[in-house]
Amino acid sequence: MARQEQVLQLEPPHELKFRGPFTDVVTATLKLGNPTDRNVCFKVKTTAPRRYCVRPNSGIIDAGTSINVSVMLQPFDYDPNEKSKHKFMVQSMLAPYDMTDMEGVWKEAKPEELMDSKLRCAFELPLENDKTHDSESNKNVSSTPIKSELSSLPKSASSSLDDGEVKKIMEECKRLQMEVQRLREENKQIREEDGLRKRKVMSMASSPHSSSSQAMIREEGLSTRVLALCVLFFVIGVIIGKLAL
Repeated sequence: MARQEQVLQLEPPHELKFRGPFTDVVTATLKLGNPTDRNVCFKVKTTAPRRYCVRPNSGIIDAGTSINVSVMLQPFDYDPNEKSKHKFMVQSMLAPYDMTDMEGVWKEAKPEELMDSKLRCAFELPLENDKTHDSESNKNVSSTPIKSELSSLPKSASSSLDDGEVKKIMEECKRLQMEVQRLREENKQIREEDGLRKRKVMSMASSPHSSSSQAMIREEGLSTRVLALCVLFFVIGVIIGKLAL
């Protein structure tokens, strides 16, 4: 008996494209849509399992929903003259209403209940213009936040900091905080001593001893003025007496 036609909608439907350079992991996305009113079980298989990492590689797609499957190609030495022979197969089946164990369902599935779709793999290298544009874009995007971060750091921190340098900076910050606290306490003590001196001066100015001292000073000043007036009158009298003679 012929197998059922695939009920899942694949995007892309026939070919997974991986665009280099292939010196790092390259990811292609496969969208699986379930347009039916039944839940669908799926599995993703490949002819080169060591070269790819698929997440998720199996599961259940609820009715009327879709999921994205990430197909990650591992780094390798790319030869443009070598055509890719890698293939993927998306296998699916309608989920039983009373399903409890998905692995058991796959083992017990009948061949006529299984559906599958095959996809080829294609490797592409970007053109030189695309490489230049991508590298400039990456440089502009990556350099902006780095420059802003470096501008906010001191020159000594613009280079990469190891654990020892970080520890030194933390110790310096702690020392500065203690110095600030010490200066605050000294300033507070100075203000208290200044206030105490002012209170002592005011109390001395208002004491009886101070009043008597000030009275004595005023009396001494008055006596001096009286004596000066007497001397002045004596001199005037002497002058007038000489003129009369």
